[in-house]
Order: sequence, then C-alpha cells, then structure tokens
Amino acid sequence: MRLSTRKAETERLQNQITDNHLTPAKIQRLKDELVRLETVDRAKAVSIMQLAAENGDFSENAAYQDAKRRLRRINSRIIHLTERISQAIPIEEGTDATGAIRLGSTVVVELNGNEQTFQIVGSQEVDITRGRISHTSPLGSMLLDRYAGDDVTVITVGGEIIYRVVSVE
Repeated sequence: MRLSTRKAETERLQNQITDNHLTPAKIQRLKDELVRLETVDRAKAVSIMQLAAENGDFSENAAYQDAKRRLRRINSRIIHLTERISQAIPIEEGTDATGAIRLGSTVVVELNGNEQTFQIVGSQEVDITRGRISHTSPLGSMLLDRYAGDDVTVITVGGEIIYRVVSVE
C-alpha cells in the first residue's frame, strides 16, 4: 500500500531530523507505534471516513472532512515514523573498549562536591529531568572521549564550569 504524500509534508520531514541516534528502546517504541497506526488506527479512520462519505455531498459534510483530516494526520505520522525508523542509528550502552565516554555511556560527574549522573543520548531523547543529555550539548560534547578521573571544562555565558568525571559505565 502506498500512502499519498504532499510535497510540503515530505520537505518538512526531510528538514526536521538531523540527529538519528536512538536507543534500542526508543526504536522499539517507534516500531510499536507504527504497527498500531497501520493496523488499528488507520483502519478505524478509513472506516469512519467511508461511513461519513455515505451521507452524500462531500463539500458540506463536516463529518467526512473531519474523518479525512484525521486519516491525513495518521498517514503523515506513518510516513514520519517509517522515515525515522529507517534512518535510526542504534546507540549501544556503555563505554568503548578503552573505557572512554561515548554515545550511550552513563557518566557520574562531580561539580562543587555534588555528584550528578548523566546518560549521553541522541538529541531526540534528551530529558534533563531523567539525567539524559545530548552528545551535541555543551556538556555532552565535552564529555565524549574522556575517562574517569578527567576534568572537563564547559564554557557557559556565566563563565567556566569544571566537572570531574567520577565514573563511566
């Protein structure tokens, strides 16, 4: 089955995502959502649209127009998810063979005697409340290729901040 796409939707999707690094768990969630959309939601939306189409005049049929918009949103989401999954670069957790920090590492850093734990992830999965920072963020990029015991200096608007890497997993 080929889904119709509008030129604007295709261009928007192509320009939207530049960092395709995703954890295996995120990739699986995307695949699960895609299966649900293709098997359940889309079928239901097509059915509702067909029922609304039976009411006659399409130009003044609000239920039909609404069902058509819903189907269009589902199709757009299916295209978006398919694209994200096909371009996803899985992140392996842990360090590299030498013990250096890399994408997927969990790092404990010390700042002014306080320890914080961060997981280095792709920019699509950033959640600072859960300790997930991007490898492209100022701190994340400075931590890459460092080892336990290293000092990392991050330059901010307020000045320099020096973190000490306590441990790497």
